Amino acid sequence: MNINKISQYWIINGKEKWKTAGSLLQSRRYADALFYCHLALEAQLKAVVAFKTKKFPPLTHNLLHLAYLTGLELPSRQIEELKEITTFNIKTRYDDYKFSFYKKATKKYAEKYFKITEDLYLWIKKNTPSKK
Repeated sequence: MNINKISQYWIINGKEKWKTAGSLLQSRRYADALFYCHLALEAQLKAVVAFKTKKFPPLTHNLLHLAYLTGLELPSRQIEELKEITTFNIKTRYDDYKFSFYKKATKKYAEKYFKITEDLYLWIKKNTPSKK
């Protein structure tokens, strides 16, 4: 298993998910944009986990768990943001949550969390080790 290839896969995956989140936000599909924000962060975190642990990242969507595995020192504000963004994965997938989430995912809310996600994504990317 080439850990650099696995890490690179997750980096590329995250970039694609981030582009999709932006497109969905522009097309006013706010709940879907937030779901892809979650996926972009998940992929970037998995890239760091793979690189640092030299193992395939765990099959989880829990951003806090992945952040813990990276060993990155997250400020409490970022921890709270990751908690909220983690819910975007669940609330957009399961029917009983979808309706209330679609109501919550207004333009203002989506734009706010798109910006928060962008800040987190760039912070994680900046703190992602690279090949020497």
